[in-house]
Amino acid sequence: MTMATDPHSTETPDLAEETQSEAALSVLRRGIERSPELRRGLGATVLMGLMVAAGRLIIPILIERTLNRISVDGDQVTVDIPDVWRSAALASVVILVSAVGSWVAQRRLVFRAEAAIANLRVDAFTKVHQLSVADHNETRRGVLVARVTSDADALARFAQWGLFAWAINPTLILGTIMVLGFYSWQLAIIVVLAYCPVIPVLRFLQKRQLAAYDELRTRVSDMLTGFSEAVMGAAVVRAYGVERRTRNRLLGAITARYQARLRANRYMAGVFVVGDIFGAVAFSAVLVVGLRYRGELGLNAGELTACLFLTSLINGPVGEIGETLDQTQTAIAGWRKVLDLLDRESELIEADPGRDVPGGAVAIEASHVQFAYREGPPVLLDVSIAIPAGANIAVVGETGSGKTTFAKLLCRLADPLSGEIRLNGVELRDMSADARHETVRMVPQDGFLFEASVGENIRFGRPEATDADIQDAVNELALQPWLARLPRGLDTQVGERGGALSVGERQLVALIRAALANPGLLILDEATSSVDPETDQALTTAIRRLSEGRTVVSIAHRLATAEAADAIVVFDAGQIVQYGSHAELVAIDGIYSDLHRAWEGNTRRAA
Repeated sequence: MTMATDPHSTETPDLAEETQSEAALSVLRRGIERSPELRRGLGATVLMGLMVAAGRLIIPILIERTLNRISVDGDQVTVDIPDVWRSAALASVVILVSAVGSWVAQRRLVFRAEAAIANLRVDAFTKVHQLSVADHNETRRGVLVARVTSDADALARFAQWGLFAWAINPTLILGTIMVLGFYSWQLAIIVVLAYCPVIPVLRFLQKRQLAAYDELRTRVSDMLTGFSEAVMGAAVVRAYGVERRTRNRLLGAITARYQARLRANRYMAGVFVVGDIFGAVAFSAVLVVGLRYRGELGLNAGELTACLFLTSLINGPVGEIGETLDQTQTAIAGWRKVLDLLDRESELIEADPGRDVPGGAVAIEASHVQFAYREGPPVLLDVSIAIPAGANIAVVGETGSGKTTFAKLLCRLADPLSGEIRLNGVELRDMSADARHETVRMVPQDGFLFEASVGENIRFGRPEATDADIQDAVNELALQPWLARLPRGLDTQVGERGGALSVGERQLVALIRAALANPGLLILDEATSSVDPETDQALTTAIRRLSEGRTVVSIAHRLATAEAADAIVVFDAGQIVQYGSHAELVAIDGIYSDLHRAWEGNTRRAA
């Protein structure tokens, strides 16, 4: 669908708005279908809405009956007190029952709305983890965060209040007009005619309001992205002295969101006053016509008073419809974005049930693999290679050569556009998710850690592992001295994103986590870069021990890692251009020998 706010849209504004308006009901239907909790018990909720409407309508009827029980004969005023008491008692019961029904209905909707939104958040998080690396490269983190935070919150407000209002207010309007018609069909027609312009006016505002709220949800996503980048990059901002530039970027995102909110509020304010304006017209018309033609209409004082109360009673739900419409527009804008995420086709479809892979070291076979990120240029071109089980392979190449993308394909963070990758003879797409997770583990460059203890982060490698299992993994990598230096050992808190630990220490935790998982294929993405000499020695020892009996693929810029490998794979412009041992590749002219000479020169100058 082409959005009205799209600067590249070829549609006229009216056509775009019409398209959005038509799509709004579709979004609402799809959203409710996605959340069965909102549909469950909807009939009972509507019945309770009828009870609430009955409770509101009983007041004008009670007033009419009370006034008609008063008779005036000269100076003598007579009131039928018993009948008034009976009417009041009956009205009290109806009002009490409707109040209880309203409370029960609202409570039901709140519980169901919270359950629906919670499940929607879980589904959105699940979808985020099902997306390929291409999706994550194209989508900003703040946008994904907004889908499960602010957008979902907008849905919660609508589900808790808006659905109930849509169930009650139309019923109350229709019921009020029917009761008014019982007293005087002529006055009922006048009221209907007075309120008729509300429909096109609300329709006019609704189309523009929907576009405004869609733009607002987009600006909220942009603002969250800006905040996320500023917080995560706080150290870089201060180190490079770019506080003003960063503040200006944030100010721009905040200002854009503020302006989008003002545009949305302009339409919202118009919606709110519609009921008051046309309500005043309807009440004035009923008052003038009722008083002028009371005799011709056959109305006594009590009935005319009831008609006036009924006319003013319509103003409330009409005004609430405007407010409900505002909530609905917000919800539809948020719902559309959440549904767009949930409906996004997952490129990584897990095999069900999928095939298992024999344990132990893994043999890798890549055959004519090609890959590109969405509409971008090819990143891998006809990559074919066979790596024997238990081999220690170093992958080198200049930045952008495709070596890291190749490693991601081995983990199935994305699927090749063509060709296939086999592990121990099993195609990655045919492998069950559990088998793949047990077989392949990647230690990323940044050693990402969750805000928990060291032990809890290690246990992500195998959630059912005991403390004894974790200790065995530490011992396997000879990291007992490092663990003993931590303030609380395995119970040491690592802070947000592992900020309480150094880069090297985060990588040590990631290595222990991989050892606990006991994979047959270990992928190291620059796991020994940017660390101090002491930690580098511990990392080198841990990697050597972890590599024993496993197939290891190391993505390395430091050629010391390549020198120690069994074989070296050299990538250039998305292709494998060289393959062989360190001695073989240094002895011939080519990319690897050039990289090695440059590395040796830098090493000598640094020394």
